[in-house]
Amino acid sequence: MNGIKMRIILAAVLMTLLSVSTWAQSAFEFINQNRNFSASNYCIYPDSVKPYMTPPPAGKRPFYISHYGCHGSRYLNNRKGYDIPFRMLCSADSMGELTQTGKETLQELQLIISDSEGRWGDLSGLGKLQHRNIARRMMKRFPEVFRGNASIDAKSTTVTHCILSMGSALQEMKSINPKLNITMDASNRTMFYMNHQDRKFRDSLMTAEATKAYDNYCSSRIRNPRLMEKLFIHPDSVRKVVDEEWLNYYLLKTALIQQNTHMDDSSTMIDLFSFEEIHQFWQRENAWWYLVYGPSPHNGGYRHYSQRYLLRQIIQDADSCLQLPNTTVQLRYGHETVVLPLTCLLGINGFDLQTDNLEDLEENGWWACLVFPMASNIQLVFYRSGPTDRDVIFKVLLNEAEAMLPIQTDIAPYYHWRDFREYYLKKLDEYDACVKVSPNPALL
Repeated sequence: MNGIKMRIILAAVLMTLLSVSTWAQSAFEFINQNRNFSASNYCIYPDSVKPYMTPPPAGKRPFYISHYGCHGSRYLNNRKGYDIPFRMLCSADSMGELTQTGKETLQELQLIISDSEGRWGDLSGLGKLQHRNIARRMMKRFPEVFRGNASIDAKSTTVTHCILSMGSALQEMKSINPKLNITMDASNRTMFYMNHQDRKFRDSLMTAEATKAYDNYCSSRIRNPRLMEKLFIHPDSVRKVVDEEWLNYYLLKTALIQQNTHMDDSSTMIDLFSFEEIHQFWQRENAWWYLVYGPSPHNGGYRHYSQRYLLRQIIQDADSCLQLPNTTVQLRYGHETVVLPLTCLLGINGFDLQTDNLEDLEENGWWACLVFPMASNIQLVFYRSGPTDRDVIFKVLLNEAEAMLPIQTDIAPYYHWRDFREYYLKKLDEYDACVKVSPNPALL
């Protein structure tokens, strides 16, 4: 069995367990089942999961799909994350302070950097496979939407690994049904909603209050003296050239990232770390994502509204497509920094949780890695009995599994589109009125 297939199976087993979990188990227990689970946004997609699909109400048939997905597995965007531990280990090596394990770690890090050189940010072979598989399953689950010359409108951000993710999915769809009428685009014109990042949020990722809360949360989770003893002959002698906190962080992150590349088949760097140390890394990452992209009160409680333009566009596009007599699919390919806050803005599966105690996140199931593994996606699948049916319903899929929204419904896991529109447009209007934002920043 090749490495890619094994990684997909491991991810699928884990995510299947998570999908039926009632949070009786902790993240630590899941990490014991699969250490790669702690990779946060670098988790690989649960590609073999086959979640149960609840039949729609009698007479309702799928006719429209609205989708936003993250690019597939990719290489690290730049070499900085590798250079930081590499330079520390090189400095210690020049002092003659590396143990045999330290020398082997430096050699493995050199191989990883060499493999990544010229591929920074590139979509990996696994990333392309993920999107082909997602596209194929979408067509298999909702064949009515993809019959004949059905219209497929696909858009991507202008980033190469997103464009290639889109291309991989469309290529698969076209191979299954050559009659599909496909259009695709990647333009700066649509970036205002495809990948909007508020400047005021981006320029100051965390407020002073958020920084204090994060530092307090991480204070007992950053040191790793055991790693220092493994790598260095005299740990205290190298502290002028080695930062224990950042060496621990970047070496573990490097090890976890490799599950997205073919280097995972030969990498042993993850074995430097215990399950407790990996769990602590996961906790730090999870808290950071909550503060920076989630609804954390410490950071104002509104960071997830960065995706208000995308949500308005989704509603506007849906309203237009619901008027069409034929089936339609709208595919959008972007980034995990959109998928996570959009999930929070929609309140999918309780990810609109607001707490000023970061210790509450794990206990309450606010696990960002469940939302945005590589190739993560949100699908809204619409149903009606025919073109004249005014009671359009839909369900939301998070990473292809049926999910819940914080709105009332008498047909769960399906929802009435009119209820969705009313609830979220009111929510967006109230935010816009509060902060007086432009309805379209691209026109400014």
